[in-house]
Amino acid sequence: MIRYQKPTLFMAACLTFVLACKKEKTQSMEENQPPVAKKIAKELTLHNDTRVDNYYWMNDRTDQAVLDYLTEENDYYEKTTAHTKDFQKALFEEMKGRIKEDDSSVPYKLNGYWYVTRYETNKEYPIFSRHEETLDNPEQILFDCNVLAKDHEFFNLRGISISPDNTLASFGVDTISRRQYHIQIKNLKTGEVYPDKIENTTGTSVWADDNKTLYYTKKDPVTLRSDRIYRHKLGTAASEDELVFHEKDDTYSAFVYKSKSRKYIIIGSASTLTTEYRILEANQPDGTFRIFSERKRGLEYSISHYADTFYILTNKDDATNFKLMQSNLTETDSSQWQEFFPIREDVLLEDIEIFKEYYVLSERENGLNRMKIVRWDGSDSKFLPFDSETYVAGTSVNLDFDTNILRYYFNEMGTPYSVVDYNMSTGEKTVLKQQEVLGGKFASENYETKRLWAPARDGKKIPISLIYKKDTPLDGSSPLLQYAYGSYGSTIDPYFSSVRLSLLDRGFVYAIAHIRGGEYLGRPWYEDGKLLNKKNTFTDFVDCSKFLIAEKYTSAEHLYAMGGSAGGLLMGAIVNMAPELYNGVIAAVPFVDVITTMLDDSIPLTTGEYDEWGNPNDEEYYKYIKTYSPYDNVEEKAYPNLYVSTGLHDSQVQYWEPAKWVAKLREMKTDDNLLFLDTNMDAGHGGASGRFESLKETAKEYAFLLDLEGKTP
Repeated sequence: MIRYQKPTLFMAACLTFVLACKKEKTQSMEENQPPVAKKIAKELTLHNDTRVDNYYWMNDRTDQAVLDYLTEENDYYEKTTAHTKDFQKALFEEMKGRIKEDDSSVPYKLNGYWYVTRYETNKEYPIFSRHEETLDNPEQILFDCNVLAKDHEFFNLRGISISPDNTLASFGVDTISRRQYHIQIKNLKTGEVYPDKIENTTGTSVWADDNKTLYYTKKDPVTLRSDRIYRHKLGTAASEDELVFHEKDDTYSAFVYKSKSRKYIIIGSASTLTTEYRILEANQPDGTFRIFSERKRGLEYSISHYADTFYILTNKDDATNFKLMQSNLTETDSSQWQEFFPIREDVLLEDIEIFKEYYVLSERENGLNRMKIVRWDGSDSKFLPFDSETYVAGTSVNLDFDTNILRYYFNEMGTPYSVVDYNMSTGEKTVLKQQEVLGGKFASENYETKRLWAPARDGKKIPISLIYKKDTPLDGSSPLLQYAYGSYGSTIDPYFSSVRLSLLDRGFVYAIAHIRGGEYLGRPWYEDGKLLNKKNTFTDFVDCSKFLIAEKYTSAEHLYAMGGSAGGLLMGAIVNMAPELYNGVIAAVPFVDVITTMLDDSIPLTTGEYDEWGNPNDEEYYKYIKTYSPYDNVEEKAYPNLYVSTGLHDSQVQYWEPAKWVAKLREMKTDDNLLFLDTNMDAGHGGASGRFESLKETAKEYAFLLDLEGKTP
């Protein structure tokens, strides 16, 4: 092994380049001073407690002073990171270079047509198309989003719904990034897009069997809560549409969809803890919806139809991890449900997929996905076998009842995404497509994946999914990025990412902490990380960090954390609780002003989330939330290097939360570490809309981390 090498001209040139970059970095930081936001004290008093918010004035996106402040922060970020611009470009090109640009989805068949989503080289947006009967027949382009998006900074098309006779397509478009879609209808015979627009919707809609009646969901114009279901008749103005359901309880949201059997149009109402459905036969477009089973607080259920039976996935009778029940088509109240598949205390039942001869149960045991295939007659049952502990698997597009083929997806942290057809009768597997990783450098065998269990302070064991390149030192010297979400029962599975390779190949370890608040270890894992147990989410993350340091996967000098939205709340909490553990933190669209937001029922999502966070109008929840709300707990102390991102048009976490948080951190922190607020002035919660434009945002984040590590292109 060569321990020392005499410098060459090339090495000298590299050294000169590195020194020049360091000089440029030092100069840019010395020359640029961060903006100082003005302070206008506003007292917020509740439960005999007064909070003073000096940056409350930022809650107005029409105020020029607010826009000026955001622009100043953007300018500061751009100037201070000028030395990383070439690195960002290199990272972008590197990540883009791994992606197959002229790619397409695995085709699926519906009602006589094969549907495909494809991309073309150097184009940002998908092309939706179909072929009649066989893929050898000519392609019919339904929507070329590259053409539709050409005059917009942001563009998203969703909710394509084809009429039963295959002649019409309804679709939703958002060009603002507020998730307020207008719906239009396209004639697939003539190519004409009818001019009438249905405004302020969720973007999704469903057709009745008459090919003339369309059901869709409207949003409240202020809170953006999805609360009204309308019936639209083809050829009539949207202003004449009939309101068929209004969800008046502001803790619920409404939605509409069609059953897989295509026999029923279903209206759903859901809050965090409770669901309720209404059904209507799809061949009775002017009929009246009937309640499937009335809402009962704490009762959650979902319904699937097959032949003369409804199958109900539910937590009825304290089935914490859910069970499967059934009813006939008319007696559907929960009092009439009969048990079909029982609860198992250690297995979370997540979904059911129904076929003519089989049904497939999607489960999660000890954090791992399983699919159980069962014949209706009970003569056979089996699990799809998976050997890894760091994989993701689940059912894919399965629209056909009369088939013995189950389509599912599979990937591991170190193995790209695959779509597989599995013959449920013979056990034969056919890999239809595996994600290509271009560039010629990737090989799964070069990476190590594993699952670890970190001890929590209360005795629980927290799973961590880990990946790193096999030549990465595990002596405490390697940088590690720890990611988590930890809310709403949403599980962050150990998925593959070609983008992530840009960190792994530069010596980073990547860890997903499966903390409480998600459902990785079942429904109780979620229940133990919400409401008055919410702080378990934060302490779990911190305890995972301590474990990773103790096990020499990294050190505090090289540990980084990342989370977005509710995961951004997590980031805000952990930098208040244990700032000394992290060298840098990325907080994307972070929900950090919890009390003020949850007291403002005019803000989108607020009322529907009382069962997640608690309602601070209740003094008990107010006091508890105040103990962890990141904005309310900023102190005079040293904080890690921070990169905070947001979108001006974000409808889920309003831009002013991260803006206020950064302003307060600038005022209070005692260190000289980096603190950036990067606001996308054209986007919302999901960031940029193009498939490659979003990589530029990732390149910013990675450049922030790699620069802190002293890594060069």
